[in-house]
Amino acid sequence: MKSNETIKVVGLATGYSGRKHTTVITHDINASLYSRELTCLLGPNGAGKSTLLKTLTAFLPPLKGEILIRERPLDDYSESELSKIIGVVLTERLNINNMSVDELVGMGRSPYTGFWGHMSADDRLIVEESIALVGIEGLRGRMVQTLSDGERQKVMIAKALAQETPVIFLDEPTAFLDYPSKVEIMQLLQTLSRERNKTVFLSTHDLELALQIADKVWLLDKPHGVTIGTPEDLALKGEMTKYFHKDGVTFDIESGLFKIDHRLTDSITLEGKGPVANMVRKALARHGVSAVAEDNDNRIFADESGIRLNGVCHPDIDSLLDAVDLLFDRR
Repeated sequence: MKSNETIKVVGLATGYSGRKHTTVITHDINASLYSRELTCLLGPNGAGKSTLLKTLTAFLPPLKGEILIRERPLDDYSESELSKIIGVVLTERLNINNMSVDELVGMGRSPYTGFWGHMSADDRLIVEESIALVGIEGLRGRMVQTLSDGERQKVMIAKALAQETPVIFLDEPTAFLDYPSKVEIMQLLQTLSRERNKTVFLSTHDLELALQIADKVWLLDKPHGVTIGTPEDLALKGEMTKYFHKDGVTFDIESGLFKIDHRLTDSITLEGKGPVANMVRKALARHGVSAVAEDNDNRIFADESGIRLNGVCHPDIDSLLDAVDLLFDRR
């Protein structure tokens, strides 16, 4: 066992137990989560990500197996004890009105003060530090209902930090955010895991982002179960392709990211290097044209000096694509 192991899962089966029958979603999961690591749970829709997350956070009982937190069974913890071990940030927008950001973040101290408890000077200092860590000092006096989705998500993360738990679970923390905000939230969580010695575990559909930021990935689906590793190890072993293979999508082992597998019906020679040539290659692929290195009846040259098709200059890629359409009689 690594010294920084926080959570260990042994033979875990998740699902729903009813009076007449039991529905098993995932089974035979054996895995660990560690402090100072950001771990992302990835998988297709219906794979059981939410069910697994709810089971790890004690919202659902496991159908089988054991969950150990700091070598102690999860069901041995009282609700009060668990509130000081695990912080949870959910996707659902809370219907909160007439509460300030300060007050909402302060609710993270309720495991120590009680829901209506009086905060001490130390409690208020922890709230201030949590707000500063997330970088939302400018939102302190704002009412929660006036916040954007991205601002609200940061406030909920600050609330989890104020709870001072060693473990933070998040369900789709980047859902409904624009791309820069997604990156900001993920980088924030990565920084918190390292600098605050936190175990951060989150479910997400943002594959590209997770593969660039996560320390570890749990790949989950019903046929294969759970496969765990760094994004790079999983890529080299072919696991990414196995879990997310669909027509039109391929995993690029060179970049370690997914890409669209365009249907290429024509080809053209492309010469040149640098960002202009790369963008031309990308635009041609989207247009169904393969950019090849070998000699071809038609030739494009592209670099910082300009774009030329068969010696004719084009001011931009849009103009080039119009010419390519004419060339291949697509009009």
